[in-house]
Amino acid sequence: MNGYARAWWKEAVFYQIYPRSFCDSNGDGIGDINGIRQKLSYIKGLGVDCIWLGPHFDSPNADNGYDIRDYRKVMAEFGTMAEFDALLAEVKAAGMRLILDLVVNHTSDEHAWFVESRKSSDNPYRDYYIWQKTPPNAWTSIFRGPAWQKDDATGDYYLHLFHVKQPDLNWDNPKVRHEVYDVMRFWLDKGVDGFRMDVIPFVSKDPAWPELSGRPQDTYANGPNRDAYLQEMRREVLEPYQAVSVGEAFGVALAETPKLIDERRGELDMAFQFDTVDIDRGPDGWRPWTLPELKAIFTRHDAAFDRHCWPTVFFSNHDNPRIVSRYGDDHPDWRVRSAQVMATLLLTLRGTPFIYQGDELGMTNVTFRDIAQFDDIWTKNAWREEVEGGRTTPEAFIANQNKVSRDHARTPMPWTADGGFTTGTPWFALNPNYTDINAEAALADPNSVYHAYARLIALRNAHPALVYGDYRDALPHDDKLFVYERSLDGDVWMIALNFSCDASVFLAPTGFDLVLSNYGTADRHLRGWEARIYRKL
Repeated sequence: MNGYARAWWKEAVFYQIYPRSFCDSNGDGIGDINGIRQKLSYIKGLGVDCIWLGPHFDSPNADNGYDIRDYRKVMAEFGTMAEFDALLAEVKAAGMRLILDLVVNHTSDEHAWFVESRKSSDNPYRDYYIWQKTPPNAWTSIFRGPAWQKDDATGDYYLHLFHVKQPDLNWDNPKVRHEVYDVMRFWLDKGVDGFRMDVIPFVSKDPAWPELSGRPQDTYANGPNRDAYLQEMRREVLEPYQAVSVGEAFGVALAETPKLIDERRGELDMAFQFDTVDIDRGPDGWRPWTLPELKAIFTRHDAAFDRHCWPTVFFSNHDNPRIVSRYGDDHPDWRVRSAQVMATLLLTLRGTPFIYQGDELGMTNVTFRDIAQFDDIWTKNAWREEVEGGRTTPEAFIANQNKVSRDHARTPMPWTADGGFTTGTPWFALNPNYTDINAEAALADPNSVYHAYARLIALRNAHPALVYGDYRDALPHDDKLFVYERSLDGDVWMIALNFSCDASVFLAPTGFDLVLSNYGTADRHLRGWEARIYRKL
């Protein structure tokens, strides 16, 4: 396949579920495992191959489940282990696979290991975490503020690169690494198919404690033992179980990413590289971007990854705003068309596509008007630092968060025109446009975003050129049209996307047949937010 070794996860389409916001089965306002079980046919209907289940472990929820108290227990709000086992069995019976969110750079401060670790400086669990008599540097938390926290029990400081209730594990202690491997085996023995690994490059800390220069993540993601630890993880767990691994490569530059995923090195199978979702981020928050900038990212990725490195393709997740509001046009006249353009891009580029729940409905960002409407800890910390600290105005801060906040992705799924997420009070308010944008309406409309995703996934599944084919950008400098080719062993495809609401003259390529258009037909113009797929005769 063009020099690539075939693998199921290269050919698969993944669907990410954020459990708290997916579907509530018992009326307590919080999504749960049984809610997911009720909607498996909806997911299967898209044609996806694998579900990525967000953190479902026992947690006090300082960071919405990314602070784990017990790795072998299901969060009570989500259900029971028996219900998880039933979900896994039903996913398999439906012909799909399941991967879990592995969060092992840090735990909750309520985890039994840390409860013991903080008791005394000679506790057997003390070196499960990173303690210092005094802060050795001025490292800062990704969530703002100092990364070193003084603990009253001993007067020492522990490291937390995220929330103060998320102390970092000490991966230099081999006991910690093998505890992590045992946790992984516990879930793999149940039959899960692998893991998405949260901030996994952060696990190695530089004992020289360098001062930060530039973005904190650029330092945290490049510790001296990162690759050795990932190679050990592969030898100890991933390879014996043939488990798939995809790492969140936050802080890893494009040039460094092949170190994580080159199959000859034996580390991870795939990594989420952040160039596409950083395109609208500047030093002061949101910034405008251009289509040539976006196209250039894919050209750089194509050049950076050889036949031994397999990329991921994603435009959203639980940490990013909605696709249609970010890259498309969420005006009611163009929301569906632009969401279909983004679906076409996602599912015809080289790499494994990851769909985030609700993007298949064309869900949009929310318009927040007050800090009290936000839930995300990052936003709340930023408010205290920037607004209460006098660096910006409340109006400017809210305007920026309406572009970049993680909360846009965490509004509950709208299942019906009445909401349908819960019979109770939802833990977080639904986007008010759920009366128009919901799964019930999408399933009933053959021209909906949902059915566009289903058609595109079926097309990708049927044609290896759309998976393994070479990539060539035909119009790298055009500021409205994104036109590119995929080719494999003489099978040539052309994808033409209009990233504007203005019609543009487009001459259909000679010797090609129109396979798909989100308008149904084609003429000499690419209409506003039109997506076409051609195949060479």
